[in-house]
Amino acid sequence: MRINGVFQGGGVKGIGLVGAVYAAEQRGVAFHQTAGTSVGALVAALIAAGYNGYEMRDLLMETDIKAFVRPDWYHRLSVVGQGIRLLVKKGLYSPEPMERWLEKVLAEKGIRTFGDLPQHAFRAIASDISQGKLLVLPDDIAKYGYDPDQLSVARAVRMSASIPYFFDPYIIKQKQRKKQKGKEDKRTNESLYIVDGGILSNYPLWIFDREMKECPPRIPTIGFQLVGSKHPEPRQINGPISMLSALFATMSAAHDERYIERHSRFRTVKIPSHMANSTEFHISKEKLNELFRSGVRAGDEFFSKWSYSGYSHEMTQWWQEKNAAGGREKPVSADPDQ
Repeated sequence: MRINGVFQGGGVKGIGLVGAVYAAEQRGVAFHQTAGTSVGALVAALIAAGYNGYEMRDLLMETDIKAFVRPDWYHRLSVVGQGIRLLVKKGLYSPEPMERWLEKVLAEKGIRTFGDLPQHAFRAIASDISQGKLLVLPDDIAKYGYDPDQLSVARAVRMSASIPYFFDPYIIKQKQRKKQKGKEDKRTNESLYIVDGGILSNYPLWIFDREMKECPPRIPTIGFQLVGSKHPEPRQINGPISMLSALFATMSAAHDERYIERHSRFRTVKIPSHMANSTEFHISKEKLNELFRSGVRAGDEFFSKWSYSGYSHEMTQWWQEKNAAGGREKPVSADPDQ
């Protein structure tokens, strides 16, 4: 059976998504197209490149994840240096180590740019905070004057995973045409800031819904969501950094919740991931294994009960309710340009 897979963001907890992918593949599930936000975009990109769940598990277990948050000279100045870095770079760490690692990993499967993948095989969600826009990459990169096929897959994941204030934002130069009298059009550059897609849609299950032309769809969409404890402890806020971290966690966890609860329970693999924090880059191998096993259990439980007939019934009911409402029931996080 082939499905479209959508993967939620969640930082280092993403290996839980990999566990659920592994369980799905063990039951004969293959992926047609993928989409995701942040680490969900990373997992989706690896699947599109040809990695299976077991390969991804080994890849992440063998990778020194803490190297993704490599300190630089700012950090030698302790808290003062971190504050200076935030002012200068707009982030505590550079996301370049992660991007370089992913470039190497994708290259092993012959993937560098989106032109190396089948059309729509993979899409990543990012946020343009300069213009207040949600971006679906690679297609939306054309709005900045660039060729989507030439966009680096690793660069798109970096954009999607640039957690505000934790990682530096990606700064893109927008190419604009400026007409001058009696001269050919010239281009002027404008710097725009791109950050984690979780600000606007951490779980972009809507991405395939908006393209659905018939119901039930021939290829079902299944989402993979990282969930915390049912009774979470209050977040400790001791200063501006912890407050910003709590703010982002709240936004990314709650922004899509109305859409998920009303339309998507029946097609969401809920993966318990309370055993780790999203930015716990010094996570132990034991915790990574625990997260992976949690994903395997969640995926196995979901797909052992899942059937296309049941999915079709639920989707048809949702489709009829949507049409009866005159199309007013739209994903709360969908691209406003659509």
